[in-house]
Amino acid sequence: MIEKQNVATLVERWLEGRDYFLTDLTVSDDDRIVVEIDHKEGVWIDDCVDLSRFIEANLDRDVQDYELEVGSAGIGQPFKVRQQFINNVGNEVDIILNDGTRLKGVLSAADDDGFTAVVKRKVKPEGAKRPKMVDEDIRLAYGEAKEVKAVIKF
Repeated sequence: MIEKQNVATLVERWLEGRDYFLTDLTVSDDDRIVVEIDHKEGVWIDDCVDLSRFIEANLDRDVQDYELEVGSAGIGQPFKVRQQFINNVGNEVDIILNDGTRLKGVLSAADDDGFTAVVKRKVKPEGAKRPKMVDEDIRLAYGEAKEVKAVIKF
């Protein structure tokens, strides 16, 4: 069986000096390897091919047969790593909290501990007849959100 750590080491070697980052790596029991990478400005197919060839050159099919898939994290997919949050600061996001609450807002900050989004909330000011929509900063730890993904607009 192919060891996930061995593949991770190969991917990290390929990533050195590049602006790409790893978002996901899986190695199944039947040696199906799936590598997902991302980049602030998108992923080029030529780079996926280059990474795939690099991994293949460093694994021996005569010793262990495997299936290899290298691709991008995918547009519209939930964020998996902190760098995706950082790269999307200033963009609109859809957030699903662990309790199922759905929020939509603009990602305004991301750091080691969590992220901040500016969301619109209905608030009825004291003495007012009708509620108003106001911007509110919501600070969340990464573990408080079940899913966060960029809102795609065409």
